[in-house]
Amino acid sequence: KAGQPGWAVFIPIYNVYVLCKVAGKPGWWVLLMLIPLVNVIIAFLIGLGVAQQFNKSAVFGIGIFFLPFIFYAILAFGDATYVGAATA
Repeated sequence: KAGQPGWAVFIPIYNVYVLCKVAGKPGWWVLLMLIPLVNVIIAFLIGLGVAQQFNKSAVFGIGIFFLPFIFYAILAFGDATYVGAATA
C-alpha cells in the first residue's frame, strides 16, 4: 500500500530501511536498530510513524509495536490508505 516492493521484506537489513521510509523516518535509523536497547525505542517510534502515515491513532502505533503481526495485517487487508511521508 505504501508503494514499496513486496520482496523487500525478505532482505534482512533492507526491510528495516524500507520500513523507515514508509514511516517517514531517516534511513540512517537502520544503524540505530543495531544498537541494543536503543532499537526498542526506535522500533516504537517507527511503529508510531507507520500508524501516522496511514492516518491511524497513536494507540494503533502502540499496537504495531506490541502485536505487529496483527496490526500490520489490519493495515494490509483493511481500508487504510497511505498518505505519504511528511516533507520537511
